[in-house]
Amino acid sequence: MVSQAVTVDVAGAPMPGYLARPDDAMGPRPAVIVLQEIFGVNTEVKRITDLLGASGYVALAINYYHRTDPELNEPYTPEGMQNGFRAAAAVTKETLRADVGAAIDWLNEQPFVAFNHIATWGFCFGGAVAFVTATLRGISGAISFYGGSIAKPMPDGEPPALADAAEIRCPLLLVYGGKDEHIPASDIEQTQAALTAAHKEFEVQVYPDQGHAFFRDSGSMRRETDAATKSFVPDAEGTAHAVADSWDLVEAFLSKHLQ
Repeated sequence: MVSQAVTVDVAGAPMPGYLARPDDAMGPRPAVIVLQEIFGVNTEVKRITDLLGASGYVALAINYYHRTDPELNEPYTPEGMQNGFRAAAAVTKETLRADVGAAIDWLNEQPFVAFNHIATWGFCFGGAVAFVTATLRGISGAISFYGGSIAKPMPDGEPPALADAAEIRCPLLLVYGGKDEHIPASDIEQTQAALTAAHKEFEVQVYPDQGHAFFRDSGSMRRETDAATKSFVPDAEGTAHAVADSWDLVEAFLSKHLQ
């Protein structure tokens, strides 16, 4: 696998990115744009990107804080969360669509990418961003893991991502933890109802015993973070099952919609 830092041009402004892809000669591959949590393009975001690259995809993690906080890399602590939300509050749906649109164009220009075989996969705030990107041309599928601003206002105060449900152009995979203190069951139900009413193609998977960010690497990191924020502390064995099962769902979704 090849991994490297790259720069994507967004209307004349440089957007940093992290790229991971197979290093074989099997020809162009489908691509996945990885959308960060509020904490920045950190080790965890790069781990997800590497996971996709090792699985045969071209994966590109983009830094949509590049206009205001290009170096943001916050720890999973209450202070880090506060700084992350401050950075996210400077991001708008318009800038997100511009950044992802530029990433689509950049990927389509690469000889190792299968033209217009591109999906997005986001986590937490990035999960809501993935929902927003489903309105763009050139996206074949969007995956949202515990997207916190789908049924709630965006961090900058704009209406929820769900307000744009009628404009969605591609299938969605929405994954949640049933004990996520940030996303109540009513938000999930509202999302399902709106997508159904808009006649959109989507899948929803809820893991009843999981909290927020269950896919994040390192059970000890997750437990320490949850204890610091006084949130639900997951069972390690149950989390391992949810992680493995949700990865299977992601692989099946990408195989179906990117091939």
